[in-house]
Amino acid sequence: MAGIFVPARRHFPYRWAGPRSPSSLKRYIQLHFLVLLLAATALLGRGISLSSLGVVTWRTALACLGAALWTGFLRPRLTKGEVRPAPLWPGAGQALRLIGVGAVIGIHWLCFFGSVKLSNISICLLALTTMSLFTAFTEPFFEKRRVRPFEVLLGILIVCGIGIAAKDFNRHDTLGLIVGLGAAFLAAIFPVLNRRIVQAGGDPQVMVAWEMLGACAVTLIVLPFFSTYGELFAWKGLDWLWLLLLAWVCTVFAHGFHIHLLRFFSAYTLNLAINFEPIYGVIAAALCFSEYKDLTGAFYAGMLTTIAANLLHPVIIRWNQRRKGLVLESDPAEP
Repeated sequence: MAGIFVPARRHFPYRWAGPRSPSSLKRYIQLHFLVLLLAATALLGRGISLSSLGVVTWRTALACLGAALWTGFLRPRLTKGEVRPAPLWPGAGQALRLIGVGAVIGIHWLCFFGSVKLSNISICLLALTTMSLFTAFTEPFFEKRRVRPFEVLLGILIVCGIGIAAKDFNRHDTLGLIVGLGAAFLAAIFPVLNRRIVQAGGDPQVMVAWEMLGACAVTLIVLPFFSTYGELFAWKGLDWLWLLLLAWVCTVFAHGFHIHLLRFFSAYTLNLAINFEPIYGVIAAALCFSEYKDLTGAFYAGMLTTIAANLLHPVIIRWNQRRKGLVLESDPAEP
C-alpha cells in the first residue's frame, strides 16, 4: 500500500523555492509557532455551532478554494520575474496520490472534531499525545527501516499516562478519548506520506489544495449517513468568521507550513513537537471555556506523564549523538 503514495521525481519538474538551511533554533521556533496554530483549531471547533461533519466540510472546502486561488492565480502574479512557481496541476498520478492523502486527513479531522464535541478540548488533546507512539511504528513501516526500541518504550509510557488520566472518565469522556485516539492514529500516517512527497520536490501549497479536495470529498460522502446536507447551512452568530479563520489561517497556512517543515524534520520529531499542543490547548481551554472545572487530579497526572515521555525523546536523541557521534534523522537540517 505504501507504494501507492511514493512519488517519482519526474512528477515535479518545478521545485518549491524555499530556504533549506537556516539555523536549527529558527526551525524549532517555527515548529512551535505551528503548534500554537494547531492548538487554536480545537478552540475554533468548540466555538462553532455546527457538528463535526459540518465543521470539517466547510473547513476543507474553504481551504481547498483558498489554496487553489493562491497557487493558481495570486502566486504566479506576485512572483513574476522570480523563481517560477509550481503549477496547480501536478499531473494525474500525483493528483490522485494527494487526494488519497487528503482522504486520510479528512477522516482524521472528523475524528478530531468529533472527539471535541463528544467530550471536551482537553480530553481530545490528551488523546493526540499518542501520535508519537503510533508514528514510532508507521514511519518505519512506510520508510522501510527498523523500529527504534526507545521510541516504543516512550510510547508505552504515554499509554500509561493515558490510563492514569482516563481513570475517572464518564461514558462521554471515554467515547471522546477513543475517537481522539483514532484521530491520533491517522495523524501518524499522513505526515509520513507527505514527507515522502515533499522530499521528492512537492510544492506545499499545491499539496494543500489537492489534499483539501480529497478531505472535502470524504466528508461529503460520509455526511448523508449521519446527517443531512441542509445542516451545512445552519450557521449561527459568528460561525462564518471562525470557519474562515479555521480554513485559511489554521489550515491553508498551517498545513502548508507543516508540509514545508517536513523538509527539515522527520515525521516522528514533528509529531513529537505537536504533542506540546495539549499544553497550549488545555491552558487556552481553561481560560476560554473554564474546562478546568471538569478535570480531576488524575487527568493532570496522566497529562504530565505523557508530556514527560515526549520531553525524554530529544534527551535520548542527544545522548545517542554524543555516544555514537552521529546526527540522527530526526534533527533539523543544520546550516
